[in-house]
Amino acid sequence: MSVLVFVEINNKLSKSVQEAITYGKNLGAVTVVTYGDVNDSLLLEMGNYGAENVLVCRSLKERNEQLLSKLIVKAVEKTNAEYVILSQDQTGKAVGPRVAANLGAGHISGAIAVPESSEEFTVKTNVFSGKAIAYVSVHSEKKVISVLPNSIPPKEDKVETSIVEFNENLGEGKIKVTKLKPLGDGIPLPEAELVVSAGRGLKGPENWGIVEDLAKSLGATTACSRPVADIGWRPHHEHVGQTGVAIRPNLYVAAGISGAIQHLAGVNGSKVIVVVNTDPEAPFFKAADYGVIGDAFEVLPRLTASINNFKSSQ
Repeated sequence: MSVLVFVEINNKLSKSVQEAITYGKNLGAVTVVTYGDVNDSLLLEMGNYGAENVLVCRSLKERNEQLLSKLIVKAVEKTNAEYVILSQDQTGKAVGPRVAANLGAGHISGAIAVPESSEEFTVKTNVFSGKAIAYVSVHSEKKVISVLPNSIPPKEDKVETSIVEFNENLGEGKIKVTKLKPLGDGIPLPEAELVVSAGRGLKGPENWGIVEDLAKSLGATTACSRPVADIGWRPHHEHVGQTGVAIRPNLYVAAGISGAIQHLAGVNGSKVIVVVNTDPEAPFFKAADYGVIGDAFEVLPRLTASINNFKSSQ
């Protein structure tokens, strides 16, 4: 089976790239398609996860979903791929449906597992904001699958990798990207395995130091609830929930967040949830694996100190 995996590469091979290639390798021989001024060493590094060929379009310098869709379709035509794999990130959500429509392919969004049987192509996905699981079957000749971040453990499977320049004429897009603003140097929330989050219980942006200190001690990414982002205490890209970023970390620590259903919808895929709240009736405790009834201003610094002491004793 021929598999085409689309990835975006910045300064390193992100976890979402490793996951997408690993998923594709479970289906057949993998060819990766990417774009931009990417260092060859990063392109070759994808061979560690099973990418046999890498098509790179260096003439496309910036993200443009319309042109990226054309690029992927042309790559499918070149490789005659039966499967197209993308990460279910901002780009994947915009590009996946376009590619499927252009190819006349079935589209599965938010896959959380590889197909269990080759007899009928059925993939497990999250539905209803993660409250249920659906098994989606696709019978079209070509299939487009978007993989939910942090759902497929990356697996090394080293192969020799060849790089092919793939500078296709993509024409002009109707949308022009005028500026890209980096969100920071940390691990993006969809890829983070450890997340420390807080809500209005922190009482103001000036108190966010205790959240950042705990995150630093854990090597975690910081997040927040929607009200906190809406009133400007924290940037909107840190907002997790149904209307923000959906995450699936191994550990999610929530301090001063009541746990409204909209927030839970974006974090209930977390492996372990720890809740700190002064209100013993907070809805979040029903979803928590561990709950601490206490003041975040006391609990978080003590937890940070304990973690730092433990690390220094190792």
